[in-house]
Amino acid sequence: MKTKIKYSIVVLVWATLLTACKDDFLDRYPQSEISSQQFFNTEKDLELFTNGFYSAFPEDDIYMSDFTSDNVDISGLSEVLNGTRIIPTSAASAGWTWQPLYNINYFLDHYNKPAIAAEARNHYSGIARFFRAYFYFEKLKRFGDVPFYNKPLNEQSPELYKARDPRTLVTDSIIADLDYAIANLRIAKTPGRVNKWAALAFKSRVCLFEGTFRKYHDEFNLPGADALLQTAAAAADLFMRTSPYKLATGTSSTVYLNLFSSQTPNADEYILTTLYALAVNRSHVANAIFTSPTRNNPGITKSLVDSYLMSDGRPFSALPNYDKLSFFSEVQNRDPRLSQTIRTPGYRRINASLATAALVPDYANTFTGYQNIKFVSTPDQDAAAYTPLPLIRFAEVLLNYAEAKAELQQLTQVEADRSINLVRARTGVPKLLVNLIPNDPVIRAQYIHTADPVILEVRRERRIELVMEGFRYYDLMRWKEGHLLAEKFKGVYFPSKGLFDLDGDGKNDLAVVDVRPTPPASGIQYLVLGTDKALSNGISGNVIVHDKLVKKFDESKDYLHPLPLNELTLNKNLAQNPGWK
Repeated sequence: MKTKIKYSIVVLVWATLLTACKDDFLDRYPQSEISSQQFFNTEKDLELFTNGFYSAFPEDDIYMSDFTSDNVDISGLSEVLNGTRIIPTSAASAGWTWQPLYNINYFLDHYNKPAIAAEARNHYSGIARFFRAYFYFEKLKRFGDVPFYNKPLNEQSPELYKARDPRTLVTDSIIADLDYAIANLRIAKTPGRVNKWAALAFKSRVCLFEGTFRKYHDEFNLPGADALLQTAAAAADLFMRTSPYKLATGTSSTVYLNLFSSQTPNADEYILTTLYALAVNRSHVANAIFTSPTRNNPGITKSLVDSYLMSDGRPFSALPNYDKLSFFSEVQNRDPRLSQTIRTPGYRRINASLATAALVPDYANTFTGYQNIKFVSTPDQDAAAYTPLPLIRFAEVLLNYAEAKAELQQLTQVEADRSINLVRARTGVPKLLVNLIPNDPVIRAQYIHTADPVILEVRRERRIELVMEGFRYYDLMRWKEGHLLAEKFKGVYFPSKGLFDLDGDGKNDLAVVDVRPTPPASGIQYLVLGTDKALSNGISGNVIVHDKLVKKFDESKDYLHPLPLNELTLNKNLAQNPGWK
């Protein structure tokens, strides 16, 4: 931890539920510091201070996090994917930053004044405890063992130089904070603010992560995996039985797409969300990322596309020559979420009329040929989008429950019907029959640490339902399946180079070539293989975006990130993570 910890607090006054809240707080006191004697005297003071905690939540990282997973291939791979990670020097570059924790602990040290109603004090201290749990969960996922602090420290605090606490203690502390939050937070549905239900849902996420991490990472010799999985299932079960949330409803062919392109958060399904609005000049860039050729060209991978079931519930691999089908053929009669996640024949932008020409995948934007449309809204927001981005939603809680039960060998048909099958039913996918799971050699080959067909089906569902929502990388880390990051990611299959009709309308849309012709043909887009891209079999096969790159994932060290060199120098009691030297 940095030794320079400030005595003062930077208060981030955040627009409450996207209202431009202007208070005289910043006029009464200097913006860079506050006094606990002058502040924390009213409920409004507690609200203003805790508003600053929300800056910890991801924004564009929600969908861009999949750019460091096997769900998406991009033109400029991260150090994680290209296997060139090094030990960072500074705390900031390593993610070893602690100021948000100081602010949280400072609040918890000073908020409890009798002039404020007890219910309000309990609620806002519950918010602070939630954010401390959130802070430490992010550190736990990244580094494993970390120093745990539950009070604000100053430059003379000897605790600054202590060793890392074991992840078992950190996990127990996270759960204790969440239990406090669950018991004290208000229950009103507030999508942009933390409530009791968000804390309960988050508890199911934390315990599922740590339970599966301990189960599959026997090299760390961590106890209590089953107990954590039971706690995850219990938290999700309590949420499912008592919360006011449910899955969003609608037409099976549009309900999933609309959930992520609406201008307002779905109050039934969105438990916690990041909100945006023109009125407060707060936007994100999802439209630009997925429609512009200058934003790293993100393309969904063939591996993810192959995961989607057929509309009759069979695995895609059940089709003859499934791995050599044309784009038009492979997207027919699939799980309806596929056509609500990527451009498929007939796709039109949100609010476009039937008279508007349908759009084929834009190979200038997506080199794999599978162009993402999740989170893409109307064209008027291509420069700045204002759609809410989900942080926690009900579908995740259902899948957390199903996975925890599956890992415990307790996912009966009854339990599947009240969890994973509700998610499938929304878009008309046949339900999972626990005792009649068809063989799918593709998904069995992906995961090397379990062959349990029930667990594999839950993982399939999780990958599909939660794609682009910030889960896949750490799902692979907790399942000990990091090897998937080192594989060559594939795109659309082509039987040869030449001209192709992508949407089956009888007109060619794309030419796969080694060199772009001069002049180019009118109405044809070009996939130029050049020196970096290739077809997997040379003159035929799947598009390989990084043909010359040899990726690697080091099983001995890459499941945890390295601590920064500067901090190891400042604190001799800190030990580096295994393998990072």
